[in-house]
Amino acid sequence: MYTFYMAELKTQKTNASVIEFLDLVDDENKRKDSHELLKIFTEVTKEKATMWGSSIVGFGSYHYKSERSKQEGDWPITGFSPRKQNITIYIMQGFAEHQELIAKIGKHKVSGGSCLYIKHLSDIDVDVLKKLIQSSVKYMREKYKLN
Repeated sequence: MYTFYMAELKTQKTNASVIEFLDLVDDENKRKDSHELLKIFTEVTKEKATMWGSSIVGFGSYHYKSERSKQEGDWPITGFSPRKQNITIYIMQGFAEHQELIAKIGKHKVSGGSCLYIKHLSDIDVDVLKKLIQSSVKYMREKYKLN
């Protein structure tokens, strides 16, 4: 008989400093964009930024249970990560309901169902990004019955 254990999520909320993490971003433009994104996400979500794992700046959290597997855990409602290639913006609702906003946002790529990739904040319309974040956060709070 086999016993299967659910793997624990590698990415979890930490007590690491968001500011210290952002200050260590190598690329100066990406570092400046990340600090600006911190302001934008904080303003839109009204949540305090926290580190998730070693590289995700998250806002709020929800508990999910996968419909396809037995995996469950906590994850930020939204957030971003200054990666080497791009800045990844996490829109946990996904993009199916946001095609109009995505069409207006500017230079970007999407993949993974909830990842929006940008090279520079100046490549996108920040007001459209704010609407996208706001809409997704509202949806996530309603879906997961969060405050």
